[in-house]
Amino acid sequence: MPANLFDSFPLRPARVHEVCGPGASSFAAILAAQGAGPVLWVRPGWSAEMLTPQGLSPFFDPSRLLIAEAPSPTDALAVTEEALRDGAVPLVVTEITKPLDLRQGRRLQLAAKSGGSTGLCLIPEGMGSNAAETRWRAAPRLASEEEADSTALRWEIIKNKSGTLGTWDVLWTDTAHRLHVVSPVAERPGSARASG
Repeated sequence: MPANLFDSFPLRPARVHEVCGPGASSFAAILAAQGAGPVLWVRPGWSAEMLTPQGLSPFFDPSRLLIAEAPSPTDALAVTEEALRDGAVPLVVTEITKPLDLRQGRRLQLAAKSGGSTGLCLIPEGMGSNAAETRWRAAPRLASEEEADSTALRWEIIKNKSGTLGTWDVLWTDTAHRLHVVSPVAERPGSARASG
């Protein structure tokens, strides 16, 4: 029996999680849509890429978004740690550009536990902290014609300290503001995939 996505998502609160892959920002936006209250998004101030709040409007009200542009990776971690510890913001999303050592990862976990906030680090593929509660890979997938107003993604848990691993095709429907798990395509006996 495959693992149930909703045993792991929304993410466990008061912990820090990670997501990588080309769908990481969409994963963060869908996570933000699952909650209420402000969302702090910590970005590298030196990056040429911009975060456009209106681009997140299919997921959640952009007036909930607070953007912090940190001048260095050290400052980004300091802002993240303080926001998690304070607990005034229920979700802190941080774009990480350098690998975190175990000490840095543990500090973030302790801050999240102290403040009760959830942390999500957007990390480059292949990078991650041993202290992360879960690590996800998110990638876009092709949507069918019926899914035209939707964001179609494949989510995979590649690390989970308190549960199982799994892979799901998910669909965020813009009009309904809902996350759906898409059933895998059935394989009939004798088909090439079933007999391979």
